[in-house]
Amino acid sequence: MNASSLQRLPQLIAILALGLLAACASPFEARVQSFQSMPPERGKTFTVQPAVEARAGSLEFAAYAGLVATELQKLGFQPAASADQADLKVLVDFGAGPGRERISSRPGMAPAWGWGGWGGRGWYGRGWGWYDPFWGPGWGAWSQPEVYSFTVYPAFLEVDIIRKADNASLFEGRAETTTRVNDLPSTMPNLVTALFTDFPGASARSTTVKVPPRR
Repeated sequence: MNASSLQRLPQLIAILALGLLAACASPFEARVQSFQSMPPERGKTFTVQPAVEARAGSLEFAAYAGLVATELQKLGFQPAASADQADLKVLVDFGAGPGRERISSRPGMAPAWGWGGWGGRGWYGRGWGWYDPFWGPGWGAWSQPEVYSFTVYPAFLEVDIIRKADNASLFEGRAETTTRVNDLPSTMPNLVTALFTDFPGASARSTTVKVPPRR
């Protein structure tokens, strides 16, 4: 391998690493907590309402309520013709908090390489492929880990299902996550999917749900 090829190796490794990252996108993760005493039967009718009265008539609430209603219909529930005729009242709350900084580290991407010299015990150098306690770092020695900071944004979704006949609470669920982008509309579909995964699930459960990347 000539000197020109050696000089290009760090760039080639960086390109390959970025390609692997793009091909293996991480799944969406949310922490889900829920309590339930849902009856086994399905087919009950429901209406979705905001948990906060101020959101009544909000277009944003209507969009998220539609996502929740779609999941309930997949599970066998039916939308009621009117709120008065519904068997179940589904209360939905959501929100996003201010960004906060996190500190992390990653391995150095660029290898440190170059020719060494003669030391007291023999040849030493920093290069590309090996490290020996006698010879010192050689071919393949990586640079020091990189410490960096980034901003994450918390987001949550809460869904409560109440039986209207006796005002009994049947399901209380909350899904929380943090994302690198402050974009609640694009985060909400994943939060809804996470919350309704294995619905209604065991009561008093707290688990991490992974949602595959959307194509």
